Amino acid sequence: MTAIISNERPATDQVLIDIVDYVLNFKITHDVAWRTAHYCFLDTIGCGFEALTYPACTKMLGPIVPGTVVPHGAKVPGTSYQLDPIQAAFNIGTIIRWLDFNDTWLAAEWGHPSDNLGGILAVADWISRTAVAKGEKSLKGKDILEAMIMAHEIQGVLALENSFNKVGLDHVILVKVASTAVVGKLLGLTRDELTNAVSLAFVDGQALRTYRHAPNTGSRKSWAAGDATARAVRLALIAKTGEMGYPSVLSAPVWGFYAVSFKGQAFTFQRSYGSYVMENVLFKISFPAEFHAQTAVEAAMQVHQLLAKRGNSAVDIEQITIRTHEAAIRIIDKKGPLHNPADRDHCLQYMVAIPLLFGRLTAEDYEDHVAQDERIDQLREKMVCVEDAAFTADYHDAEKRAIANALTVTLKDGAVLDEVLVAYPIGHPRRREDGIPKLIEKYERNLKRIFAEKQQRTIREHTLDYNRFIELDVTQLVDLMVN
Repeated sequence: MTAIISNERPATDQVLIDIVDYVLNFKITHDVAWRTAHYCFLDTIGCGFEALTYPACTKMLGPIVPGTVVPHGAKVPGTSYQLDPIQAAFNIGTIIRWLDFNDTWLAAEWGHPSDNLGGILAVADWISRTAVAKGEKSLKGKDILEAMIMAHEIQGVLALENSFNKVGLDHVILVKVASTAVVGKLLGLTRDELTNAVSLAFVDGQALRTYRHAPNTGSRKSWAAGDATARAVRLALIAKTGEMGYPSVLSAPVWGFYAVSFKGQAFTFQRSYGSYVMENVLFKISFPAEFHAQTAVEAAMQVHQLLAKRGNSAVDIEQITIRTHEAAIRIIDKKGPLHNPADRDHCLQYMVAIPLLFGRLTAEDYEDHVAQDERIDQLREKMVCVEDAAFTADYHDAEKRAIANALTVTLKDGAVLDEVLVAYPIGHPRRREDGIPKLIEKYERNLKRIFAEKQQRTIREHTLDYNRFIELDVTQLVDLMVN
């Protein structure tokens, strides 16, 4: 006989309680968290500006119904759009993630915590414009940073011990959950409403990873986070109406998230929520490449220089051995034809071949006109990926969180070049001193892609200084960045 499930209303899952307690009560005291969040904002919005130079991205943008303008709606930086907060969140989230160049968090689950800025900025701007229209005050830049720190923390701490990819779910589930929590706070949800909202995020249908893996790799991976953060805004607004939640959404027998989508396993946690994730987040500074390949690309750049010093080039290579970690092999070790830019920027061999040949790797290098160069696939065929157990262990070590790759090149004349090993990419916390100046250069370079010199100068004056940034009205901040 089938067991009868009790209809007694269950207690609220502790995971929901902990998220809500954190968002409503935690006080961020670490200056490094605030300062890093400021850099993260600059880098993230800059990634969006670069994406606006790609028609494949811009065709996704704007209102759902063409010509719609929402009074007091949220503005989309780099564009002239003013939209409802849900669609604005999709727009901002999509431009942020399009080129795979914003920050990264690597653990049992990986992801890009700054994806949450789509919902955060849209809601903060909409709330602020509505308030100003009533003669009330705008939120400040510091409110944006606080929401970012908390969204990073929720997404990152959930990711530390819980692998969603191993059950076939995409990491954007964590964007949805984190964004729901922090935009719910911005919207002024009560404790019960916020708990309901987070439960709705878990009970929602979750995205599969189909679009990230061969043979189906495709461009949805570039707008999936925008979709997730927009859905979060929608769910928070639904909860604000007083719509009920589902207290045992995770633990309910048979029908709960654990039973249906997580192979019956409950979430485990390495640490409580604080500001750890923002303080230790990984920035993509030099290369628009899937993060497990960042050090491989850096090593390939060094090999390119070594070949030049010897009077050789990539065409003289007979074999390339890539010593790497398990996650890289599982996600981006890819043979065979590559069908589109989304396919190429998740292929370790492609991302190594480009710098070996050209001494660079830019977003443009994933486009068809570059990929047509026959030498790229010829080099890919010469590459062998080998897992190094020590690299994998260091990847999971909480004190190291290395993302090591090493390249050994054998030339056609039999010469074997010294292995080039890079354990930590320049965006790693261990290399912050080297990385931040380059991050600012990246931000300024991205401003130049979109804005005239006068507007660039005004944006720099208001945003680069931390103390000035945190006191900016959100409406003023966004108005600085619209076209």
